[in-house]
Amino acid sequence: MFESPYPDVDIPDVSVYDYLFGSLTADEAARIALIDPATAAETTYGALRAQVDAFAGALAARGVGTDTVVGLLCPNVPAFATVFHGILRAGATVTTINSLYTAGEIEKQLKDAGATWLVTVSPLLPQASAAAEAIGMPHERVIVLDGAHGHLNLRGLLMEQHAAPEVTFDPATHVAVLPYSSGTTGVPKGVMLSHRNLVANVQQSRVNIDLKEDDRVLAVLPFFHIYGMTVLLNLALRQRASLVTMPKFDLVEFLTNIQNFGCTYLYIAPPIAVALAKHPIVDQFDISSVHTVFSGAAPLDGETAEHAGARIHARMMQGYGMSELSPVSHAMPWDRDDIPVSSVGTMLPNQACKLIDTETGEEITELGEGGVTRPGELWIKGPNVMLGYLNNPQATADTLDADGFLHTGDIAVYHEGGYFSIVDRVKELIKYKGYQIAPAELEALLLGHPKIMDAAVIGVLDDDKQEIPKAFIVAAPDSGLTADEVMAFVAEHVAPHKKVRRVEFVEAIPKSSSGKILRRDLRARELANA
Repeated sequence: MFESPYPDVDIPDVSVYDYLFGSLTADEAARIALIDPATAAETTYGALRAQVDAFAGALAARGVGTDTVVGLLCPNVPAFATVFHGILRAGATVTTINSLYTAGEIEKQLKDAGATWLVTVSPLLPQASAAAEAIGMPHERVIVLDGAHGHLNLRGLLMEQHAAPEVTFDPATHVAVLPYSSGTTGVPKGVMLSHRNLVANVQQSRVNIDLKEDDRVLAVLPFFHIYGMTVLLNLALRQRASLVTMPKFDLVEFLTNIQNFGCTYLYIAPPIAVALAKHPIVDQFDISSVHTVFSGAAPLDGETAEHAGARIHARMMQGYGMSELSPVSHAMPWDRDDIPVSSVGTMLPNQACKLIDTETGEEITELGEGGVTRPGELWIKGPNVMLGYLNNPQATADTLDADGFLHTGDIAVYHEGGYFSIVDRVKELIKYKGYQIAPAELEALLLGHPKIMDAAVIGVLDDDKQEIPKAFIVAAPDSGLTADEVMAFVAEHVAPHKKVRRVEFVEAIPKSSSGKILRRDLRARELANA
């Protein structure tokens, strides 16, 4: 078993609201918490807390309490913070919903989560209304933040000036949030995260991630995703930093906001790192205010990270996590230069982990050649581990063992420097003639080709029903890149069994809102074309 290199940190036994806002000083209350780049409007910490209290009071006046689940379908706008923390302040549970979801997908999540209220914005109202109607939710329980006929709106609710309610619950067991796992390897499941889970993970993250109160964070990764929820929203609020919100990613808008608002800290997913490393338009903007870029949500190859960092003169960092871990378990420490950016860094405090051989089930502890263990499935234990999956005891039992270790399904190695690298997912390994091939390794290599803008690799069956690697490639415009050129490039750099044996050029690689490659979509494409 491996233990965190850091001493345990104290985890207050309080609600998320008390943790973030309970100790707010007069000086901190005057600081800027949120900036809306569309209007340049600023919200102070004091104003945010008052809005959170008022929204909680308005909900409580309508019967919302500790037995209520509220759906939140909203992009990254300042009001998200008010509503999200207002729901928690009222003692209710919030299930955050992907802004890109169809009415049918929203309906499924609302129904599965048992939500009886829904908060959204007018651009998303058509699909929100259809979903609410499908589950029998009355329209007066669908709150439209920016206003819509027949619906409650945020301004009206805040103007009621209800006092925040007195609520009591056990932070260790009361479910604060119900995000749904991304579904990249199966059916989405409701992940039950307690107030203690969320408080613990922010406390843990503060050790490795050196976000400070004078930082300005560009919040482009969605708050509805656990990465954005914990590392952007909650960590930034705890550190009293300022958040510049972005409802959706657009590269020009992204760069413009950095330039106009002096953003210093960026939390991104790998596709943005690829753009920072390769897109010519980056040079047209002054983004010299950025000192740190932190990538998560999916593996980022070291070469792309190094190119991005060198190009914009910023420190590149990477971490690892999953919804079931609230989400961060590993992150590159801010004060260590000896850890390569291709890794996910060290364990956060208050955790232990194991590497388990997927063939034999034995625990891997010995270092091999080069001071690295052989690969194994990563198991993690700590106060950030979820309570379980909602209404799914079998899935919970399959993921959480009797000793409290969460089986991540990810393959990792441990380095003698105390840090870890993620090799791939158990379910995504390609087996070619008995050899295991990690798609992430081939994708990292392909992204190093100057004519390749993006890439994904999956296993497909050849004419002999043998699984082989196939690459989906987004070529640079007017590059003239050919399939033979791609395959020859890979063959030069890998062992024979890892060679890419089929290539298909596509306009874009399908990805989740958090940046994970949706390999299931690529597999479905293969089946449709078979």
